[in-house]
Amino acid sequence: MIGWILLTARPLSGNGQKPSSISDSHRNAALELFRPTAGVFGSLEETHEALRTFDILGIQEKPDISAATCKSVSEALGSSAALKDLFYALRVNDVLKCEIKEEVYESITSRLRTVLNDARSLLDFYYSIGSLLHLKEQSSGVDLSLKDADVIFQSIKALSQSDGRWRYSSNNPESSTYAAGLALEALAGVVSLASSDIDQNMIGTVKNDILKLFDSIEKYDDGALYFEEKVIDAYEHHGPLATTSSVVRGLTAFTAATSGSLNLPGDTIFGLAKFFLGIGIPGDAKDLFNQIDSLARLETNRVSIPLILSLPATVLSLTKEDQLKVRVNTVLGSVAPPLTVKIVRAFLSGSKETSVIEGQELKYYPQTGLHILDAFPKTFDVGNYVFVFEIALHDSEHLDIYATGGQIQVPIYISGVVKIENAEIAVLDSDLGSIETQKKLDLVGESAISLAANHLQKLRLSFQLTTPQGHGFMPHQAFLKLRHESGVEHTFVVKGSGKKFEIILDFLGLVEKFFYLSGRYDIQLTVGDAIMENSFLRAIGHIDLDLPEAPEKAPRPPPQPVDPYTRYGPKAEITHIFRAPEKRPAKELSLIFLGLTFLPFLVFLVGLLRMGVNLKNFPTSTVPATFAFLFHLGIAAVILLYTFFWLKLDLFTTLKALGILGVFLVFVGHRTLSHLASTSAKLKSA
Repeated sequence: MIGWILLTARPLSGNGQKPSSISDSHRNAALELFRPTAGVFGSLEETHEALRTFDILGIQEKPDISAATCKSVSEALGSSAALKDLFYALRVNDVLKCEIKEEVYESITSRLRTVLNDARSLLDFYYSIGSLLHLKEQSSGVDLSLKDADVIFQSIKALSQSDGRWRYSSNNPESSTYAAGLALEALAGVVSLASSDIDQNMIGTVKNDILKLFDSIEKYDDGALYFEEKVIDAYEHHGPLATTSSVVRGLTAFTAATSGSLNLPGDTIFGLAKFFLGIGIPGDAKDLFNQIDSLARLETNRVSIPLILSLPATVLSLTKEDQLKVRVNTVLGSVAPPLTVKIVRAFLSGSKETSVIEGQELKYYPQTGLHILDAFPKTFDVGNYVFVFEIALHDSEHLDIYATGGQIQVPIYISGVVKIENAEIAVLDSDLGSIETQKKLDLVGESAISLAANHLQKLRLSFQLTTPQGHGFMPHQAFLKLRHESGVEHTFVVKGSGKKFEIILDFLGLVEKFFYLSGRYDIQLTVGDAIMENSFLRAIGHIDLDLPEAPEKAPRPPPQPVDPYTRYGPKAEITHIFRAPEKRPAKELSLIFLGLTFLPFLVFLVGLLRMGVNLKNFPTSTVPATFAFLFHLGIAAVILLYTFFWLKLDLFTTLKALGILGVFLVFVGHRTLSHLASTSAKLKSA
């Protein structure tokens, strides 16, 4: 089990919810979700998101899209494409470095300046300023500075609202949290492109707007913070992930472009990081990009960089002498600065006042990057513990860069082998309570006891559970099950006090619950817990119960579920009795009849010989001889067809084939007979 704890300054009453960190599963998901078709993605926006995600996650074996994508980039930059397509084409070109001529950049710059001067909507400002920023990185021969940066800054600021949100345009009265993130990015771009410093009073006003925006932040029970778009008629509705991601991009861009500090509480950055980490692995490409991109920006933000305390395992075995291991990294798993991890205290869940560990520093191993508690104290026992960790940075300069939070609670489960002792089962007399029959049980090995009782007696089962340190152990599950031979089951909870667990079944009070069913009952005992390594479910034998006859109005046992194998499994073989065969003639008589059927054929052959049949009139010329040969071949084919009809073919198939052969025979036969008639006529005339 892997648990990840965000180092926040939450109070110790927090529930210790553990977000998951970025892992190889995110890389696999990125390759699965961002999959090009025919060498290209669906749009330049999707291409940018894929390339950005691959770059952050360090994916090397990514699909090769350079050739086809650069063609799309060149087309977008060399034409009057939409401002959004131009913006994303430049973003993609930042990564792919396509070959773009310098005059294309000059043309784009001229167009963007015109759009910027005439801009009235927030999106026009956002795309044009963002495009100019990317041009600044890609072209060194074009002047991209903004001479009227103060005017543009004020034009964007005019769309802001008193609650820190922004409008998409002056004609739209609705304000949007998502738009606030776009506006902050645009303002950061203006500051970066300005030819002279922006008025610090205006920058201070925007910082106040940011603080007002964060006053409306939402909070989950586990401390995760997020923004939610509350506007219904906005330009485009966005969910909490997209909205929060937009604000994070705007916040990090603005703080990176301006000087001075932003008085945001450290818990706020932690809460945002916890929100993105708590999502897990999104199943949508857009959501995955928003998650990864936001975490990357939080890792390099100027407000505070959150650190993650992770435990490779939160279930440790005393039997195997497992070590407590802690790792501290940044949001994306980068190496943390030099620090010390300390266990402030550890206590059993539910016993907060009694600490079993106090003030214990973990030993750091540079080879593995782990902080390890080599061994637990000898008095340590199995149980559900809460460990309180604290982190101290070695370098005082890092206090203004990294945020480690205060004390953080981590639930850790210590497992071990629980001793099972003094197990016995007995049949008691109902009146006197004296033992009628008593047998020892081996709950570690195999038991096969056999008991008998009637409705005037009781069944008692008892055993003891002891931890490795000799304390009583209370498992999460302790059940006794009796199963009648008809399939009816009855389950009872085995209650315990201290080390001893005992259950007494009074059959006189249970006859109605048992539906007055006498006969054999199999006995099964279940004892289990997450920290009990030797949990078991074991059949311990059977008991033959003699219960009274059921009254007329007594409840009947419920119908038992039908075994699917019985219903859908193979059925019993059916033996068929056929009618006795009719009497047949003797074998010799059948052979004599077969010989008689060949007599007409023999008579035919003798007749041919007697008539002096010969092949003297068979055509000698090539063409007539060919038709004569095909004619005889066709006759043979008809005879063969009749043979197949007798053996296997049906009537309709035979008639179809015979029709085709008949047409063929008419044609070749007519040609053959015409030749013979012509030859005969020539001989007569001669």
